[in-house]
Amino acid sequence: MKALIFDLDGTLVDTVYAHVLAFQLAFAESGIPIEAWRIHRHIGMSGDLLTQAVTRDSGLKASPQKLEAIEKCHGKLLHKLLPKPQPLPGAVQLLKDLRRKGILHGIATSGKPAEMKLALQDLHLSKDIVVINRKDAPLAKPEPDLFLECQKRLGVPPQECYAVGDAIWDLLAARRAGMLSLAVLTGGYSKDELIAAGAYRVFDNAEDLLGHLGELGLTPKQNARTS
Repeated sequence: MKALIFDLDGTLVDTVYAHVLAFQLAFAESGIPIEAWRIHRHIGMSGDLLTQAVTRDSGLKASPQKLEAIEKCHGKLLHKLLPKPQPLPGAVQLLKDLRRKGILHGIATSGKPAEMKLALQDLHLSKDIVVINRKDAPLAKPEPDLFLECQKRLGVPPQECYAVGDAIWDLLAARRAGMLSLAVLTGGYSKDELIAAGAYRVFDNAEDLLGHLGELGLTPKQNARTS
């Protein structure tokens, strides 16, 4: 039995650039000017890793206390900038079809519970879907912990899972978890970058992925457990 494990931001919901702007404003409020492109290259990591990586790669320094304050400020700004995140093309229909066909699936996001709740609200998920967030695993992406925790709760071996993401950090985490990765272009990375990071297949978006489920061996199973 195979399963799909989805990233959330940039894969199912259109939140990537709101996260970028929220982090950029949070850095600016702390007196640390950071270019947006540098932040974008690290979206997909957990917030604490992102703030560390962005300051390091920009040749800047900040205390752990300041970085923690930036991360908290980002969360508040995100709610103001994007009070109602929108599902990406095909995301709602893809999840609906997976439920109807009995194909196992779950969500594993580096986001914190408050951010995750906001992003999930319009995906029309079933009540019993497996959703893993930053508090459910010791380490976030690019560590494999989130994907592995989701896989355990789905009851499917890692080698039988496809991890679906939009960022190179998702693909690195999938590789370390022993899963094949599928990528979508809705996070702003190019097809070449995603393939170089290990993507087995790259799709335009969730709608495009929906049209290729059969090619991935994801066919309805009579004894499958819906999620």
